[in-house]
Amino acid sequence: MVVSPPSVPLMKVVECEVPPTSELGSEFIESADFVNGYRVPLGHGDANVIDVFFAIFGHYPMWIKAILMARNRLASWCGLDAASASELRHFQNKKHYRVGDKIGVWPIFTLTPSELIAGRDNKHLDFRLSLLKSANSEPDSVTVSTVCKVHNTFGKIYLACVIPFHQWGIQRLISQAIRAGRL
Repeated sequence: MVVSPPSVPLMKVVECEVPPTSELGSEFIESADFVNGYRVPLGHGDANVIDVFFAIFGHYPMWIKAILMARNRLASWCGLDAASASELRHFQNKKHYRVGDKIGVWPIFTLTPSELIAGRDNKHLDFRLSLLKSANSEPDSVTVSTVCKVHNTFGKIYLACVIPFHQWGIQRLISQAIRAGRL
């Protein structure tokens, strides 16, 4: 007799709105030039938002790191604030984080037990990444949201060029974290 393994619920990345409970705030979201969100059930409901961040963003494939390093080098030549190649190569996971610390390559703007908001303000645009853990849903889930507010023409051009890669890349990073059992 063949015994089938217990069924494992299919974990799928679902495009969604930024949750209204996000600390990003409706005013920032409504005035943004780009907003997207992806929700996924958490297989590890006890994971905190820092764990979720590193499960997703602590495992960039080398080819993505190389593209980001080239982009950041160009950005720094243009006088924009960008992460160094060293920061991209070696994400440091510290024991404790607080607002103002860097997580990965981004400064933390908000850190609560249920949400991490990191990002960067620059001359061309302001960028925020939110990871909002929801324990009120069945099963526990996390919503990864990106919000960008453009300041000038360069920001509009940059954002138009980056959006397709961002959408594809963020879904891929989340999916890889699911497949690897990190979420």
